[in-house]
Amino acid sequence: MPEIHHFAYGWFNPALAYLVAFSGSLTGLVCTTRARAAGTRARRARWLVLGSVSIGGAGIWLMHFLAMLGFDIPASPVRYDPLTTVASLLFAVAAVGLGLFFVGTGRKRVGKLLVGGVFTGSGVVAMHYTGMYAMRVSGHVSYDEGLVLASVVIAIVAATVALWFTVSVQGGWRSLITAAAIMGVAVCGMHYTAMAALRVHLDSTAGPATGMTPTLLILPIFIVAAATLLGSFVSALQAMTQEEFGTGPTPAPLMVRVPRPRTSSGVHTAPGRD
Repeated sequence: MPEIHHFAYGWFNPALAYLVAFSGSLTGLVCTTRARAAGTRARRARWLVLGSVSIGGAGIWLMHFLAMLGFDIPASPVRYDPLTTVASLLFAVAAVGLGLFFVGTGRKRVGKLLVGGVFTGSGVVAMHYTGMYAMRVSGHVSYDEGLVLASVVIAIVAATVALWFTVSVQGGWRSLITAAAIMGVAVCGMHYTAMAALRVHLDSTAGPATGMTPTLLILPIFIVAAATLLGSFVSALQAMTQEEFGTGPTPAPLMVRVPRPRTSSGVHTAPGRD
């Protein structure tokens, strides 16, 4: 098996990946906190969608590919298929979204939390291995079954903990930051456990790897990330503005008193009557 580098740039990649996972988780927790306080189903759904994009798109998917920028095989070029990479993004957002809507609506129950955790965790696993399927090397890859199973367990536990935080965390920023920090550790732990399961077998007859280089992949990833975060910010700001200024009590109509006309004897008469 050839030499594999998971930290080609030292501490920079895992630190940046954790920072992104933490930031996406924190943004998602803020959105789900607003969803619990929303007064209507439409507003609750809107906040849950924003939370799905933040946690699934930034906290999980973007973290994955930022960490993958530190992956290198000196004996083989590493390339990525763009369409499969986009498919992994859709897996991440859809899995987190379905989990949030399943757990975040209706009555809170332990059974719902466990089912949602299994489903969301499985979606995160699908996202990761779809993203790995997008990778191209001069040969083929395989996985250690024991470590794959460990990554699945970590993903399900991490997803369950994340969903529990989204529906249960109370308090101010200190609670949200603590929850986001734990979620970031769980997401990164799942990723690097799954990467440890990777086995690469080079084959000179397989031909050169085709696809986008990791450096070239940075540009569309950051464009998608910037557009996603900007869209989430604008949508969240608009939703907060509507909630703050669009739901106040309707002011009572202004009542104008019309003076009654006087008769010659000084007695008031009703308007419009002789």
